Amino acid sequence: MGTYRVIAAFTGTAALALAGLQAGTAPATPSTAAYPCSVGVGSVTAGGDHRAQAIIATVPPTATNSEIMGRGVFPDGQVRVSSSALINFDVLGTGESDISSLVVMGDALYDSFYRTGESVTPGLVRVGGGWGTFRAVERSYSEGTFARTNVYGLRGDGVLFRWTISNGWRNRTSYPGFSAVKSMVLISKTRTYDTFLANTRGGALYTIHIPTTSPLEPVVKLVRRTTWHVFESMVAKKCGQYGTLLLGIDKDTKAGYLYAVGHANGLATVIQGRGKVPVTFADPVYLGLANRDDQLFGE
Repeated sequence: MGTYRVIAAFTGTAALALAGLQAGTAPATPSTAAYPCSVGVGSVTAGGDHRAQAIIATVPPTATNSEIMGRGVFPDGQVRVSSSALINFDVLGTGESDISSLVVMGDALYDSFYRTGESVTPGLVRVGGGWGTFRAVERSYSEGTFARTNVYGLRGDGVLFRWTISNGWRNRTSYPGFSAVKSMVLISKTRTYDTFLANTRGGALYTIHIPTTSPLEPVVKLVRRTTWHVFESMVAKKCGQYGTLLLGIDKDTKAGYLYAVGHANGLATVIQGRGKVPVTFADPVYLGLANRDDQLFGE
């Protein structure tokens, strides 16, 4: 798997974004802020490194320098799909951070883990096969007032799957009908539901509201009818009490665009373009950076 070398800490505004903190006072809605929020975007490079960067919701957007979270974490060129990276900052007060994610390589899904500072040997644990056609995987993780972990996977034929993680992968349930979805990003996680924003090849933008009850019965609402087809990846972070800061990445042009999205309410949802991000998005795989105690309430 190559030689591992990870940095011990993050600095400056990048640390604010990755830790879920805000540079300044966040407003109740993204529309009233001059400098409200930032979103941490991660990537897997062609050489298997984990990279991190903060995108800040100024107008136009600004960005911190990218930093290597982990070097040689994955085999070169093998990762095709990744969940958000879950970061546990300052483990045991040592200044080190645990970083984990789910990745698809070949036909298999793997659980990846490493710790900055090299005190724990990084590794990949094979979860299972049959993932060769999946085009999205995400983990909804919550602790504190309510604790649960669900994993979602979107297969190439449009079937959406959900598992409950509790002493193993349990309670698999699925729902068809999402073959038009190009990418999806988690914007809400509560005791009773998860919500994704999803764009389609035809250009529409939808919310997919998924109650935590079984069987899986999503509720889909149209947010925008056109223009969203250009994005192969989307990354989101809470902005204010109810809003979402959304980064859309167009891999064809290697460009990213930032949006402030109000509390999702179908076609009435307020979406403000913050502008083109001054970053070239040239890595093969992009992902979100999630804090263990992130609160998401975008819908």
